[in-house]
This record gives sequence, structure tokens and C-alpha cells, in this order.
Amino acid sequence: MRPSTGRHRRTRTLSIAAAVAVASGAGGVYLGLSDGGAQAAATTVTVSDTAGLEAAVKNAVAGTTIQVRGGTYTPSATLKSTANGTGSARITLQAYGGEKVRIDGAKLPAGSWLAGIYGDYWTVQNLTFVNSPAQGFVATSSVGGVFKNLVTADNGDSGFTLRGDGTTNNLVQNLDSHGNYDPAGHGQNADGIAVKFGSGTGNRITGARLYSNSDDGLDLWQFSSPVTIEHTWAFGNGKNRWSDSAFEGNGNGFKLGGGGASVAHVVNNNAAWDNTLHGFTENSNTGAIVLNRNTAYANAETGFYFATGKARLARNLAVGNKKALSRVGASTVCAANNWDGGVAAPAFRSTDAATAYASRQASGALPTTTFLTTGASAIGSTMK
Repeated sequence: MRPSTGRHRRTRTLSIAAAVAVASGAGGVYLGLSDGGAQAAATTVTVSDTAGLEAAVKNAVAGTTIQVRGGTYTPSATLKSTANGTGSARITLQAYGGEKVRIDGAKLPAGSWLAGIYGDYWTVQNLTFVNSPAQGFVATSSVGGVFKNLVTADNGDSGFTLRGDGTTNNLVQNLDSHGNYDPAGHGQNADGIAVKFGSGTGNRITGARLYSNSDDGLDLWQFSSPVTIEHTWAFGNGKNRWSDSAFEGNGNGFKLGGGGASVAHVVNNNAAWDNTLHGFTENSNTGAIVLNRNTAYANAETGFYFATGKARLARNLAVGNKKALSRVGASTVCAANNWDGGVAAPAFRSTDAATAYASRQASGALPTTTFLTTGASAIGSTMK
């Protein structure tokens, strides 16, 4: 992806002619303008076919709620919007009730994203985005987005992406992102979640499962503002599951920088296991990254690789990583980690990961598991 050229304000002008319906489908209450041309108040559009979904996303304005009935939708072009919601009149795209919605990119042209949001104050929730030729879901230079209870799987590049300058105060909560693989790059670009090529404070990722992707679980390459990552699991990334004879996927659990950025990301209460490189790595980020109560288990290289930066690592647990528990440099500050003198590694209750793949709780929270839990209150991830 190319970096954004800078933050700009998107505007949209509607004419009186736009007072007609913009989407069809069961139960639709349609967008429109008042006689004086003022934007209509909160408006609900319910869609049940692909054409209706495409039109509703394209024509959304502040206050619009798009409810998508259960089923599979196959757009012929990227679901794209430049519309802005506001703090009091968000734009919402969501499944109808508890129905299961699958948005499938099988009919998109080569190189297309499945969904691209370029606006502020969007809520996107309870949807699945699969089989895109490129990225599954991308939010560019967005402010105040809430992206909740989503699945981004088997896409042709990263599953979920935040990018661009002015990417501020976005929440990614309870994302499952897996099986993403970029054949054109032989797997070297497709991450579970990528926060890349941009800037903006207040972005938070929580409750994600990022697994079986060709590149990394999470990648913060060239994002120049701090990101908070918590209660997230990254596992099984970097394995060649696609029989690619020229496979180049990396396979870090959490790649916390790179490309010259020096950023103090905050990484608390996460777990990385069974990745083909490191569990957690600075990736040349020289900033004072804070890592507290994370667990790295059975990764093919190092549990925690922070050899050149000024990271602060406390109460982290590394067990069974093949190359080393940790590799830290002279500028890294470590305290009460199990590789520090006098700190014992508590025993795991279970090393069977089966329950980590289980269905999420009704709220969308991570499944309940004893995997990699220890009962210790002072060290390692709580796995919830």
C-alpha cells in the first residue's frame, strides 16, 4: 500500500434529486432530504441483496444505519464510501439482528479491496469479509471508527487494515482474521491486521485472534504514532499452507514497527504461539515500546526480540521458544520477566490449544480457555 499524502476533510453534496430511495430491500426506510434540502435525521436502510448493499454503502450519510440481512453477498466492485458520520450521528453497517452475513469478494476484479472506508465515525460490526483478491477491509485516514465482531478471512492480502495520516481514535474489537495470503507476493504481505503507512493517536486493538496468515499476525510497519494492543492472540502465522514453492511469508506474532519509525506502542496482556519467527519483535523500532504481561510460547525463533530499541518489558513470560526466550539489547529495560534473574516461570495449566480455536462468547469476547494460563497474578497473559 502507498502511504496517504496527508489528512484532508471529505465532503459530500446532495441535491434535492437525491431525496429518492438509495437502496432496495426488505424493510427499507430510505435516505432523503427535507423540502429545504437539509440532511434527513437518523435513517435505517435494510438490505437483502448485493445491489442494495452496494447502493446503501455508496450513498450513506451521517446518521445512516445499514442493516444487512443474513446470507452471502458478492459485490462486483469494492464497497467504498467517503462519507463522514459525526460523534452524534454515526454511520453504521451491521448484520441484521443475529443473522450471519458473509460478504464474498469472489466476483471482484483482480487487485480490488473488498471494502474501503475513507470517512469518519463509522461503526462496522458483526460481518464477515472473505475471498477478496487483495485486502479484505481497509479504513483510510478514519477518525472515531468502531470495527467490532468482524471476521476477515482467506483474502488476497491483509485481512484488516488501518492506514493513512489522521487515523485517529479507532477501536478494533473482537476481530478474527485468518488464512489471509497474497499469492502475488508469495505470502510476504498478508497479515491478520495491519496498521501501516500512517499516523494518528488513540488507536486500540483488543480481543483479536490473528492466526494462520501467510505473513505476520499483527504488523505496525511505518505507523508513526503509538497503538495500543491488548487481550489479543497471534498464532500459527508464517506457515506455507498454500504449497507456494517460492513462499516468503515472515511469521511474527506481533511485529511492532519497522521502516524507520520510532514509536512507543503499548502491548499488554497478549499471547503469541506457534509462529515461524518471533512471538513479539520490535522489528527495528527504536522507540520505548511498553510490553507488560504477555506470553510467548513455542515460537520458532525468539519469544521476545528487542535487541536495538528502548523497549520496556515487565512481567512477560517466555516458554519453549526454539531459539531463545528473549533477546534484548543494552537500551532495553527488563523487570520481573521470567528470563530475569530470580524469576521463575509458573507452570501452564494446559498446553493444548484446541479451546483457543473455539467459538467466541455471546458478547464476541475471546473463548474461555485454560491454555497457557498459570493462575499466577504477577506474570504472563491471563488469556482473556
